[in-house]
Amino acid sequence: MSMTRSPGQIALALAIALFLGVFLLVPVATVVYVAFTEKGGGGLTLVNFLDFGRTDLFVRSFWNSVYVSAMTVVWASALALPLAYLTTRFEFRGAMLVQTLGFLPLIMPPFVGAVAMQLLFGRNGTVNLLLDEWFDFKIGFMEGLNGVIFLQAIHYFPFILVNLSAALRNIDRSMEEAAQNLGSHGLRLFRRIALPLALPGYIAGASLVFVKVFDDVATPLLLNVKEMLAPQAYLRITSIGIDDPMGYVISVVLIGVAVATMWATALVMKGKDYATTQRGGGGLARRQLKPREQALAYAVVIGILLLVLAPHVGLVLLSFATVWSYSPLPDGYTLAHYARVLGDSSVYIKNTLLYSSLAAAIDVVIGGAIAYLVLRTRLPGRQWLDWAASTALAVPGVVLGIGYLRAFYGVKLPDGTPLAALWIVIVLAIAIRRLPYALRAAYAALQQISVSLEEAAENLGATKARTVRRIVVPLMTGGLLAGFVTSFATAAVELSAVLMLVQSNSDAPLAYGLYVLMQTPAGRGAGAALGVIAVIIVAVCMWLSQLAVDRSQRARGLDQ
Repeated sequence: MSMTRSPGQIALALAIALFLGVFLLVPVATVVYVAFTEKGGGGLTLVNFLDFGRTDLFVRSFWNSVYVSAMTVVWASALALPLAYLTTRFEFRGAMLVQTLGFLPLIMPPFVGAVAMQLLFGRNGTVNLLLDEWFDFKIGFMEGLNGVIFLQAIHYFPFILVNLSAALRNIDRSMEEAAQNLGSHGLRLFRRIALPLALPGYIAGASLVFVKVFDDVATPLLLNVKEMLAPQAYLRITSIGIDDPMGYVISVVLIGVAVATMWATALVMKGKDYATTQRGGGGLARRQLKPREQALAYAVVIGILLLVLAPHVGLVLLSFATVWSYSPLPDGYTLAHYARVLGDSSVYIKNTLLYSSLAAAIDVVIGGAIAYLVLRTRLPGRQWLDWAASTALAVPGVVLGIGYLRAFYGVKLPDGTPLAALWIVIVLAIAIRRLPYALRAAYAALQQISVSLEEAAENLGATKARTVRRIVVPLMTGGLLAGFVTSFATAAVELSAVLMLVQSNSDAPLAYGLYVLMQTPAGRGAGAALGVIAVIIVAVCMWLSQLAVDRSQRARGLDQ
Protein backbone atom coordinates (compact mmCIF):
# COMPACT_ATOMS: atom_id res chain seq x y z
CA MET A 1 0.00 0.00 0.00
CA SER A 2 1.34 3.41 -0.93
CA MET A 3 1.62 5.63 2.08
CA THR A 4 0.66 9.07 0.82
CA ARG A 5 0.35 12.39 2.60
CA SER A 6 -3.19 13.53 1.90
CA PRO A 7 -4.54 16.91 3.06
CA GLY A 8 -6.97 15.05 5.32
CA GLN A 9 -4.14 13.20 7.06
CA ILE A 10 -2.20 16.42 7.55
CA ALA A 11 -5.29 18.16 8.98
CA LEU A 12 -5.95 15.22 11.32
CA ALA A 13 -2.35 15.22 12.56
CA LEU A 14 -2.45 18.97 13.18
CA ALA A 15 -5.76 18.68 15.06
CA ILE A 16 -4.35 15.95 17.33
CA ALA A 17 -1.15 17.93 17.87
CA LEU A 18 -3.23 20.97 18.84
CA PHE A 19 -5.29 18.90 21.29
CA LEU A 20 -2.21 17.39 22.94
CA GLY A 21 -0.47 20.74 22.97
CA VAL A 22 -3.33 22.60 24.66
CA PHE A 23 -4.44 19.95 27.15
CA LEU A 24 -1.17 18.17 27.97
CA LEU A 25 1.95 20.08 27.01
CA VAL A 26 0.73 23.59 27.91
CA PRO A 27 -0.42 22.65 31.47
CA VAL A 28 2.80 20.73 32.15
CA ALA A 29 4.95 23.50 30.65
CA THR A 30 3.04 26.02 32.78
CA VAL A 31 3.86 24.07 35.93
CA VAL A 32 7.54 23.88 34.98
CA TYR A 33 7.66 27.58 34.07
CA VAL A 34 6.07 28.75 37.34
CA ALA A 35 8.46 26.52 39.31
CA PHE A 36 11.40 28.38 37.78
CA THR A 37 9.79 31.84 38.04
CA GLU A 38 10.51 34.31 40.83
CA LYS A 39 7.38 34.97 42.89
CA GLY A 40 6.15 38.50 42.28
CA GLY A 41 8.99 39.34 39.91
CA GLY A 42 8.45 37.19 36.85
CA GLY A 43 12.12 36.49 36.17
CA LEU A 44 13.57 33.01 35.87
CA THR A 45 15.28 31.76 39.00
CA LEU A 46 16.49 28.71 40.89
CA VAL A 47 15.59 30.22 44.24
CA ASN A 48 12.40 28.19 44.53
CA PHE A 49 14.33 24.94 44.21
CA LEU A 50 16.94 26.16 46.69
CA ASP A 51 14.13 26.95 49.12
CA PHE A 52 12.77 23.46 48.54
CA GLY A 53 16.15 21.96 49.43
CA ARG A 54 16.46 24.14 52.53
CA THR A 55 13.02 23.25 53.91
CA ASP A 56 13.17 20.24 56.22
CA LEU A 57 9.51 19.36 55.60
CA PHE A 58 10.00 19.03 51.83
CA VAL A 59 13.30 17.17 52.08
CA ARG A 60 11.80 14.79 54.61
CA SER A 61 8.71 14.35 52.43
CA PHE A 62 10.89 13.54 49.42
CA TRP A 63 12.87 10.85 51.20
CA ASN A 64 9.70 9.49 52.80
CA SER A 65 8.21 9.11 49.32
CA VAL A 66 11.34 7.38 48.04
CA TYR A 67 11.35 5.06 51.07
CA VAL A 68 7.65 4.21 50.80
CA SER A 69 7.89 3.58 47.05
CA ALA A 70 10.99 1.40 47.35
CA MET A 71 9.63 -0.63 50.28
CA THR A 72 6.33 -1.07 48.48
CA VAL A 73 8.23 -2.61 45.57
CA VAL A 74 10.01 -4.94 48.01
CA TRP A 75 6.81 -6.14 49.69
CA ALA A 76 4.85 -6.25 46.43
CA SER A 77 7.61 -8.47 45.04
CA ALA A 78 7.36 -10.73 48.07
CA LEU A 79 3.65 -11.18 47.33
CA ALA A 80 3.97 -11.55 43.55
CA LEU A 81 7.01 -13.83 43.22
CA PRO A 82 5.53 -16.93 44.94
CA LEU A 83 2.26 -16.65 43.03
CA ALA A 84 3.97 -16.13 39.67
CA TYR A 85 6.50 -18.93 40.16
CA LEU A 86 4.10 -21.53 41.53
CA THR A 87 1.43 -20.96 38.87
CA THR A 88 3.81 -20.92 35.89
CA ARG A 89 6.53 -23.49 36.70
CA PHE A 90 4.54 -26.24 38.47
CA GLU A 91 1.44 -28.33 37.95
CA PHE A 92 -0.73 -26.25 40.24
CA ARG A 93 -4.47 -26.89 40.35
CA GLY A 94 -6.38 -23.64 40.35
CA ALA A 95 -3.54 -21.65 38.75
CA MET A 96 -5.97 -19.66 36.59
CA LEU A 97 -8.14 -18.88 39.62
CA VAL A 98 -5.07 -17.74 41.57
CA GLN A 99 -4.00 -15.44 38.72
CA THR A 100 -7.52 -14.01 38.47
CA LEU A 101 -7.89 -13.41 42.21
CA GLY A 102 -4.39 -11.95 42.28
CA PHE A 103 -5.47 -9.34 39.74
CA LEU A 104 -8.55 -8.24 41.73
CA PRO A 105 -6.79 -5.64 43.94
CA LEU A 106 -6.23 -3.47 40.86
CA ILE A 107 -9.94 -2.92 40.33
CA MET A 108 -10.16 -1.04 43.62
CA PRO A 109 -8.14 2.17 44.17
CA PRO A 110 -5.93 1.91 47.25
CA PHE A 111 -7.55 4.89 48.99
CA VAL A 112 -10.94 3.11 48.83
CA GLY A 113 -9.63 0.24 50.91
CA ALA A 114 -7.72 2.46 53.36
CA VAL A 115 -10.49 2.76 55.95
CA ALA A 116 -11.44 -0.91 55.62
CA MET A 117 -7.82 -1.93 56.18
CA GLN A 118 -7.64 0.25 59.28
CA LEU A 119 -10.69 -1.53 60.67
CA LEU A 120 -9.05 -4.90 59.92
CA PHE A 121 -5.35 -4.24 60.64
CA GLY A 122 -5.31 -0.96 62.57
CA ARG A 123 -4.21 -0.55 66.18
CA ASN A 124 -7.76 -1.39 67.31
CA GLY A 125 -8.70 -3.41 64.24
CA THR A 126 -9.85 -7.01 63.95
CA VAL A 127 -6.43 -8.65 63.71
CA ASN A 128 -4.83 -6.68 66.54
CA LEU A 129 -7.82 -7.14 68.84
CA LEU A 130 -7.54 -10.90 68.36
CA LEU A 131 -3.74 -10.85 68.77
CA ASP A 132 -4.10 -8.83 71.96
CA GLU A 133 -6.74 -11.20 73.30
CA TRP A 134 -4.91 -14.40 72.40
CA PHE A 135 -1.22 -13.46 72.70
CA ASP A 136 -1.21 -10.09 74.53
CA PHE A 137 0.58 -8.06 71.83
CA LYS A 138 -0.24 -5.92 68.79
CA ILE A 139 1.46 -5.27 65.44
CA GLY A 140 1.60 -1.79 63.91
CA PHE A 141 0.49 -2.80 60.41
CA MET A 142 -1.12 0.57 59.68
CA GLU A 143 1.11 2.92 61.66
CA GLY A 144 2.45 5.94 59.75
CA LEU A 145 4.52 5.18 56.66
CA ASN A 146 4.22 1.45 57.33
CA GLY A 147 0.47 1.68 56.76
CA VAL A 148 0.98 3.34 53.38
CA ILE A 149 3.52 0.66 52.39
CA PHE A 150 1.27 -2.16 53.57
CA LEU A 151 -1.79 -0.88 51.72
CA GLN A 152 0.06 0.09 48.52
CA ALA A 153 1.90 -3.25 48.32
CA ILE A 154 -1.38 -5.14 48.54
CA HIS A 155 -2.94 -2.96 45.88
CA TYR A 156 -0.14 -2.67 43.33
CA PHE A 157 1.53 -6.09 43.50
CA PRO A 158 -0.58 -7.34 40.53
CA PHE A 159 1.54 -5.15 38.23
CA ILE A 160 4.54 -7.32 39.14
CA LEU A 161 2.47 -10.52 39.15
CA VAL A 162 1.07 -10.01 35.64
CA ASN A 163 4.34 -8.92 34.04
CA LEU A 164 6.47 -11.53 35.80
CA SER A 165 4.04 -14.37 35.04
CA ALA A 166 4.02 -13.46 31.35
CA ALA A 167 7.83 -13.34 31.30
CA LEU A 168 8.15 -16.72 33.05
CA ARG A 169 5.75 -18.36 30.60
CA ASN A 170 7.83 -17.14 27.66
CA ILE A 171 11.09 -18.69 28.88
CA ASP A 172 12.35 -21.63 26.83
CA ARG A 173 12.03 -24.48 29.31
CA SER A 174 14.85 -26.40 27.62
CA MET A 175 17.27 -24.01 29.30
CA GLU A 176 15.92 -25.05 32.69
CA GLU A 177 16.16 -28.69 31.65
CA ALA A 178 19.83 -28.19 30.75
CA ALA A 179 20.45 -26.58 34.13
CA GLN A 180 18.75 -29.48 35.90
CA ASN A 181 20.91 -31.96 34.02
CA LEU A 182 23.92 -30.07 35.35
CA GLY A 183 22.67 -30.41 38.92
CA SER A 184 20.77 -27.17 39.49
CA HIS A 185 17.43 -27.60 41.27
CA GLY A 186 14.84 -25.78 43.35
CA LEU A 187 15.61 -22.27 44.54
CA ARG A 188 19.03 -22.26 42.85
CA LEU A 189 17.39 -23.05 39.50
CA PHE A 190 14.94 -20.20 39.97
CA ARG A 191 17.60 -17.74 41.15
CA ARG A 192 20.20 -18.53 38.48
CA ILE A 193 18.04 -19.33 35.42
CA ALA A 194 14.33 -18.46 35.62
CA LEU A 195 14.48 -15.11 37.41
CA PRO A 196 17.34 -13.59 35.34
CA LEU A 197 15.56 -14.52 32.09
CA ALA A 198 12.29 -13.10 33.42
CA LEU A 199 13.95 -9.89 34.58
CA PRO A 200 12.42 -7.66 31.87
CA GLY A 201 8.92 -8.52 33.05
CA TYR A 202 9.84 -8.01 36.69
CA ILE A 203 11.54 -4.66 36.12
CA ALA A 204 8.60 -3.43 34.04
CA GLY A 205 6.19 -4.25 36.85
CA ALA A 206 8.44 -2.98 39.65
CA SER A 207 9.11 0.38 37.96
CA LEU A 208 5.39 0.88 37.41
CA VAL A 209 4.71 0.16 41.10
CA PHE A 210 7.41 2.64 42.16
CA VAL A 211 6.00 5.46 40.01
CA LYS A 212 2.39 4.77 40.99
CA VAL A 213 3.18 4.85 44.71
CA PHE A 214 5.42 7.92 44.44
CA ASP A 215 2.64 9.89 42.72
CA ASP A 216 -0.28 8.78 44.91
CA VAL A 217 -2.07 11.55 46.78
CA ALA A 218 -5.25 10.16 48.29
CA THR A 219 -3.97 7.06 50.09
CA PRO A 220 -1.46 8.86 52.36
CA LEU A 221 -3.97 11.63 53.07
CA LEU A 222 -6.70 9.17 54.10
CA LEU A 223 -4.19 7.47 56.39
CA ASN A 224 -3.29 10.90 57.81
CA VAL A 225 0.25 10.71 56.43
CA LYS A 226 1.05 14.17 55.09
CA GLU A 227 4.84 14.14 54.99
CA MET A 228 5.10 12.72 51.49
CA LEU A 229 5.74 14.65 48.30
CA ALA A 230 2.48 14.22 46.34
CA PRO A 231 0.27 15.08 49.36
CA GLN A 232 2.45 18.14 49.98
CA ALA A 233 1.87 19.36 46.41
CA TYR A 234 -1.88 19.05 46.92
CA LEU A 235 -1.83 20.69 50.36
CA ARG A 236 0.31 23.64 49.22
CA ILE A 237 -2.02 24.53 46.35
CA THR A 238 -5.28 23.96 48.26
CA SER A 239 -4.24 25.60 51.54
CA ILE A 240 -1.85 28.40 50.50
CA GLY A 241 -3.09 29.09 47.00
CA ILE A 242 -2.49 28.67 43.31
CA ASP A 243 0.29 31.29 43.36
CA ASP A 244 2.46 29.40 45.86
CA PRO A 245 5.65 28.40 43.97
CA MET A 246 6.39 25.42 46.23
CA GLY A 247 3.42 23.50 44.87
CA TYR A 248 4.91 23.83 41.38
CA VAL A 249 8.44 22.95 42.51
CA ILE A 250 7.14 19.77 44.13
CA SER A 251 5.23 19.00 40.91
CA VAL A 252 8.43 19.32 38.87
CA VAL A 253 10.19 16.98 41.29
CA LEU A 254 7.35 14.46 40.89
CA ILE A 255 7.68 14.61 37.09
CA GLY A 256 11.47 14.32 37.37
CA VAL A 257 11.27 11.20 39.52
CA ALA A 258 8.78 9.55 37.13
CA VAL A 259 10.97 10.32 34.10
CA ALA A 260 14.13 9.25 35.94
CA THR A 261 12.52 5.95 36.93
CA MET A 262 11.51 5.19 33.34
CA TRP A 263 14.97 6.22 32.08
CA ALA A 264 16.71 4.09 34.71
CA THR A 265 14.53 1.13 33.75
CA ALA A 266 15.52 1.49 30.10
CA LEU A 267 19.18 1.92 31.08
CA VAL A 268 19.20 -1.25 33.18
CA MET A 269 17.78 -3.27 30.30
CA LYS A 270 19.94 -1.69 27.59
CA GLY A 271 22.49 -3.91 25.94
CA LYS A 272 21.39 -7.08 27.74
CA ASP A 273 20.12 -10.14 25.94
CA TYR A 274 17.19 -12.02 27.45
CA ALA A 275 16.15 -13.82 24.30
CA THR A 276 15.66 -17.58 24.07
CA THR A 277 15.28 -19.80 21.03
CA GLN A 278 11.61 -20.51 21.66
CA ARG A 279 8.87 -19.05 23.80
CA GLY A 280 7.60 -21.13 26.61
CA GLY A 281 7.38 -24.42 24.88
CA GLY A 282 9.55 -27.46 24.64
CA GLY A 283 12.00 -28.81 27.10
CA LEU A 284 11.00 -28.98 30.72
CA ALA A 285 7.41 -29.81 31.53
CA ARG A 286 5.78 -28.28 34.57
CA ARG A 287 7.07 -30.14 37.58
CA GLN A 288 4.74 -32.09 39.82
CA LEU A 289 4.81 -30.98 43.43
CA LYS A 290 5.45 -33.56 46.13
CA PRO A 291 2.72 -33.88 48.80
CA ARG A 292 4.65 -31.81 51.37
CA GLU A 293 5.60 -29.23 48.76
CA GLN A 294 2.00 -29.07 47.57
CA ALA A 295 0.69 -28.49 51.10
CA LEU A 296 3.25 -25.74 51.68
CA ALA A 297 2.52 -24.16 48.29
CA TYR A 298 -1.22 -24.05 48.90
CA ALA A 299 -0.66 -22.63 52.39
CA VAL A 300 1.49 -19.82 50.94
CA VAL A 301 -0.94 -19.08 48.11
CA ILE A 302 -4.03 -19.09 50.33
CA GLY A 303 -2.27 -16.88 52.89
CA ILE A 304 -1.30 -14.33 50.24
CA LEU A 305 -4.76 -14.32 48.67
CA LEU A 306 -6.45 -13.85 52.05
CA LEU A 307 -4.16 -10.87 52.67
CA VAL A 308 -4.56 -9.17 49.30
CA LEU A 309 -8.33 -9.68 49.24
CA ALA A 310 -8.73 -8.30 52.77
CA PRO A 311 -9.55 -4.75 51.55
CA HIS A 312 -12.45 -6.11 49.49
CA VAL A 313 -13.77 -8.14 52.41
CA GLY A 314 -13.42 -5.19 54.78
CA LEU A 315 -15.12 -2.85 52.34
CA VAL A 316 -18.12 -5.15 51.91
CA LEU A 317 -18.47 -5.60 55.69
CA LEU A 318 -18.21 -1.86 56.27
CA SER A 319 -20.83 -1.16 53.59
CA PHE A 320 -23.38 -3.21 55.56
CA ALA A 321 -22.20 -2.32 59.09
CA THR A 322 -24.32 -0.34 61.52
CA VAL A 323 -21.43 0.21 63.95
CA TRP A 324 -17.91 -1.16 63.63
CA SER A 325 -15.57 0.13 66.29
CA TYR A 326 -13.28 -1.64 68.76
CA SER A 327 -14.71 -5.02 67.79
CA PRO A 328 -13.49 -7.79 65.46
CA LEU A 329 -16.70 -7.61 63.39
CA PRO A 330 -19.52 -5.08 62.97
CA ASP A 331 -22.10 -4.93 65.76
CA GLY A 332 -24.96 -5.17 63.25
CA TYR A 333 -25.81 -4.95 59.57
CA THR A 334 -28.05 -2.70 57.47
CA LEU A 335 -28.89 -1.70 53.89
CA ALA A 336 -29.22 1.97 54.83
CA HIS A 337 -25.82 2.90 53.40
CA TYR A 338 -26.76 1.64 49.95
CA ALA A 339 -30.09 3.45 50.16
CA ARG A 340 -28.24 6.67 51.01
CA VAL A 341 -25.78 6.24 48.15
CA LEU A 342 -28.46 5.46 45.58
CA GLY A 343 -30.39 8.51 46.81
CA ASP A 344 -28.23 11.39 48.04
CA SER A 345 -25.03 10.34 46.29
CA SER A 346 -26.48 9.18 42.98
CA VAL A 347 -25.08 12.33 41.34
CA TYR A 348 -21.57 10.90 41.82
CA ILE A 349 -22.51 7.77 39.88
CA LYS A 350 -24.26 9.73 37.11
CA ASN A 351 -21.30 12.09 36.71
CA THR A 352 -18.87 9.17 36.62
CA LEU A 353 -20.80 7.40 33.89
CA LEU A 354 -20.91 10.63 31.86
CA TYR A 355 -17.29 11.70 32.41
CA SER A 356 -15.78 8.25 31.92
CA SER A 357 -17.81 7.59 28.78
CA LEU A 358 -16.79 10.90 27.21
CA ALA A 359 -13.14 10.48 28.24
CA ALA A 360 -12.99 6.92 26.90
CA ALA A 361 -14.61 8.00 23.61
CA ILE A 362 -12.06 10.80 23.22
CA ASP A 363 -9.22 8.36 23.97
CA VAL A 364 -10.41 5.78 21.44
CA VAL A 365 -10.85 8.35 18.67
CA ILE A 366 -7.51 10.06 19.27
CA GLY A 367 -5.65 6.82 20.05
CA GLY A 368 -6.99 5.13 16.92
CA ALA A 369 -6.12 8.17 14.80
CA ILE A 370 -2.56 8.33 16.17
CA ALA A 371 -2.05 4.60 15.60
CA TYR A 372 -3.24 4.95 11.99
CA LEU A 373 -1.07 8.00 11.29
CA VAL A 374 2.03 6.31 12.71
CA LEU A 375 1.56 2.87 11.15
CA ARG A 376 -0.16 3.70 7.86
CA THR A 377 1.21 7.07 6.72
CA ARG A 378 4.54 8.74 6.03
CA LEU A 379 3.74 12.08 7.58
CA PRO A 380 6.90 13.76 8.88
CA GLY A 381 6.98 13.99 12.63
CA ARG A 382 4.11 11.51 13.09
CA GLN A 383 6.13 9.61 15.72
CA TRP A 384 6.05 12.74 17.87
CA LEU A 385 2.30 12.32 18.25
CA ASP A 386 2.87 8.90 19.80
CA TRP A 387 5.60 10.22 22.10
CA ALA A 388 3.53 13.23 23.17
CA ALA A 389 0.49 11.09 23.98
CA SER A 390 2.62 8.57 25.87
CA THR A 391 4.22 11.27 28.08
CA ALA A 392 0.94 11.36 30.01
CA LEU A 393 2.23 8.23 31.80
CA ALA A 394 5.03 10.32 33.33
CA VAL A 395 2.76 13.15 34.47
CA PRO A 396 1.20 12.58 37.92
CA GLY A 397 -2.49 13.35 38.17
CA VAL A 398 -1.98 16.00 40.83
CA VAL A 399 0.55 17.76 38.57
CA LEU A 400 -1.86 17.75 35.63
CA GLY A 401 -4.62 19.11 37.87
CA ILE A 402 -2.38 21.92 39.13
CA GLY A 403 -1.38 22.67 35.53
CA TYR A 404 -5.01 22.91 34.44
CA LEU A 405 -5.83 25.28 37.30
CA ARG A 406 -2.89 27.54 36.51
CA ALA A 407 -3.28 27.49 32.72
CA PHE A 408 -7.06 27.70 32.40
CA TYR A 409 -8.37 29.45 35.50
CA GLY A 410 -7.49 32.83 34.06
CA VAL A 411 -9.33 32.02 30.81
CA LYS A 412 -12.82 33.48 31.24
CA LEU A 413 -15.98 32.52 29.42
CA PRO A 414 -18.38 35.27 28.25
CA ASP A 415 -20.33 34.99 31.52
CA GLY A 416 -17.15 35.38 33.56
CA THR A 417 -16.86 31.72 34.58
CA PRO A 418 -13.25 30.45 34.61
CA LEU A 419 -12.62 27.72 32.04
CA ALA A 420 -11.01 25.54 34.73
CA ALA A 421 -14.29 25.54 36.68
CA LEU A 422 -16.23 23.72 33.95
CA TRP A 423 -16.95 20.00 34.32
CA ILE A 424 -15.70 19.39 30.78
CA VAL A 425 -12.18 20.23 31.99
CA ILE A 426 -12.42 17.25 34.37
CA VAL A 427 -13.33 15.08 31.37
CA LEU A 428 -10.35 16.38 29.38
CA ALA A 429 -7.95 15.79 32.29
CA ILE A 430 -9.19 12.23 32.72
CA ALA A 431 -8.97 11.64 28.96
CA ILE A 432 -5.36 12.83 28.83
CA ARG A 433 -4.45 10.62 31.79
CA ARG A 434 -5.95 7.50 30.16
CA LEU A 435 -4.99 8.18 26.53
CA PRO A 436 -1.87 5.91 26.59
CA TYR A 437 -4.04 2.89 27.47
CA ALA A 438 -6.37 3.38 24.49
CA LEU A 439 -3.40 4.20 22.25
CA ARG A 440 -1.65 0.90 23.03
CA ALA A 441 -4.88 -1.03 22.41
CA ALA A 442 -5.33 0.74 19.06
CA TYR A 443 -1.74 -0.05 18.09
CA ALA A 444 -2.22 -3.73 18.88
CA ALA A 445 -5.48 -3.86 16.92
CA LEU A 446 -4.09 -2.12 13.84
CA GLN A 447 -0.90 -4.19 13.79
CA GLN A 448 -3.03 -7.33 13.47
CA ILE A 449 -4.67 -6.04 10.26
CA SER A 450 -2.85 -6.97 7.07
CA VAL A 451 -2.01 -4.02 4.83
CA SER A 452 -2.97 -6.22 1.86
CA LEU A 453 -6.65 -5.87 2.78
CA GLU A 454 -6.42 -2.10 2.42
CA GLU A 455 -4.44 -2.44 -0.80
CA ALA A 456 -7.10 -4.73 -2.27
CA ALA A 457 -9.86 -2.24 -1.40
CA GLU A 458 -7.94 0.65 -2.96
CA ASN A 459 -7.17 -1.40 -6.08
CA LEU A 460 -10.93 -1.90 -6.48
CA GLY A 461 -11.44 1.84 -6.48
CA ALA A 462 -12.18 2.63 -2.83
CA THR A 463 -10.92 5.95 -1.54
CA LYS A 464 -8.61 6.17 1.45
CA ALA A 465 -11.42 7.44 3.66
CA ARG A 466 -13.82 4.72 2.51
CA THR A 467 -11.16 2.05 3.07
CA VAL A 468 -10.62 3.25 6.62
CA ARG A 469 -14.36 3.44 7.30
CA ARG A 470 -15.34 0.11 5.73
CA ILE A 471 -12.23 -2.05 6.28
CA VAL A 472 -9.89 -0.71 8.96
CA VAL A 473 -12.33 0.49 11.62
CA PRO A 474 -14.56 -2.64 11.56
CA LEU A 475 -11.51 -4.91 11.89
CA MET A 476 -10.18 -2.78 14.76
CA THR A 477 -13.50 -2.86 16.60
CA GLY A 478 -12.47 -5.47 19.16
CA GLY A 479 -9.24 -3.69 20.07
CA LEU A 480 -10.89 -0.27 20.12
CA LEU A 481 -13.66 -1.58 22.33
CA ALA A 482 -11.10 -3.08 24.69
CA GLY A 483 -9.32 0.28 24.78
CA PHE A 484 -12.62 2.07 25.44
CA VAL A 485 -13.56 -0.21 28.32
CA THR A 486 -10.07 -0.06 29.85
CA SER A 487 -10.05 3.74 29.67
CA PHE A 488 -13.58 3.86 31.07
CA ALA A 489 -12.81 1.54 33.98
CA THR A 490 -9.64 3.34 35.03
CA ALA A 491 -11.20 6.77 34.47
CA ALA A 492 -14.07 5.84 36.78
CA VAL A 493 -11.71 5.74 39.76
CA GLU A 494 -9.34 8.57 38.78
CA LEU A 495 -8.83 10.88 41.75
CA SER A 496 -5.46 12.69 41.71
CA ALA A 497 -6.35 15.14 38.93
CA VAL A 498 -10.01 15.27 39.93
CA LEU A 499 -9.17 16.43 43.46
CA MET A 500 -7.68 19.62 42.05
CA LEU A 501 -10.43 20.38 39.54
CA VAL A 502 -13.78 19.69 41.24
CA GLN A 503 -15.43 23.00 42.10
CA SER A 504 -18.73 21.70 43.54
CA ASN A 505 -20.31 18.44 44.61
CA SER A 506 -22.79 18.67 41.74
CA ASP A 507 -19.87 18.24 39.29
CA ALA A 508 -18.00 15.63 41.31
CA PRO A 509 -17.47 12.06 40.05
CA LEU A 510 -17.57 8.87 42.07
CA ALA A 511 -13.90 8.86 43.11
CA TYR A 512 -14.22 12.35 44.60
CA GLY A 513 -17.38 11.33 46.44
CA LEU A 514 -15.58 8.31 47.85
CA TYR A 515 -12.74 10.46 49.11
CA VAL A 516 -15.08 12.95 50.78
CA LEU A 517 -17.27 10.31 52.41
CA MET A 518 -14.33 8.28 53.70
CA GLN A 519 -12.89 11.27 55.57
CA THR A 520 -15.57 11.28 58.29
CA PRO A 521 -16.74 8.41 60.52
CA ALA A 522 -20.38 9.27 59.73
CA GLY A 523 -19.78 8.92 56.00
CA ARG A 524 -17.66 5.78 55.95
CA GLY A 525 -20.56 3.36 55.68
CA ALA A 526 -21.96 5.21 52.69
CA GLY A 527 -18.46 5.59 51.32
CA ALA A 528 -17.93 1.85 51.56
CA ALA A 529 -21.24 1.22 49.77
CA LEU A 530 -20.17 3.64 47.04
CA GLY A 531 -16.80 1.86 46.91
CA VAL A 532 -18.49 -1.51 46.41
CA ILE A 533 -20.49 -0.01 43.54
CA ALA A 534 -17.26 1.40 42.05
CA VAL A 535 -15.55 -1.98 42.28
CA ILE A 536 -18.52 -3.65 40.58
CA ILE A 537 -18.47 -1.06 37.77
CA VAL A 538 -14.74 -1.53 37.18
CA ALA A 539 -14.97 -5.34 37.40
CA VAL A 540 -17.80 -5.45 34.85
CA CYS A 541 -15.84 -3.15 32.55
CA MET A 542 -12.71 -5.29 32.75
CA TRP A 543 -14.79 -8.39 32.03
CA LEU A 544 -16.37 -6.70 29.03
CA SER A 545 -12.92 -5.67 27.83
CA GLN A 546 -11.65 -9.23 27.97
CA LEU A 547 -14.83 -10.46 26.28
CA ALA A 548 -14.30 -7.97 23.45
CA VAL A 549 -10.73 -9.14 22.95
CA ASP A 550 -11.73 -12.81 22.97
CA ARG A 551 -14.50 -12.25 20.43
CA SER A 552 -12.16 -10.26 18.22
CA GLN A 553 -9.61 -13.07 18.32
CA ARG A 554 -12.20 -15.70 17.52
CA ALA A 555 -13.40 -13.64 14.59
CA ARG A 556 -9.89 -13.72 13.16
CA GLY A 557 -9.24 -17.31 14.11
CA LEU A 558 -6.44 -16.27 16.46
CA ASP A 559 -7.58 -18.54 19.22
CA GLN A 560 -6.98 -21.64 17.25
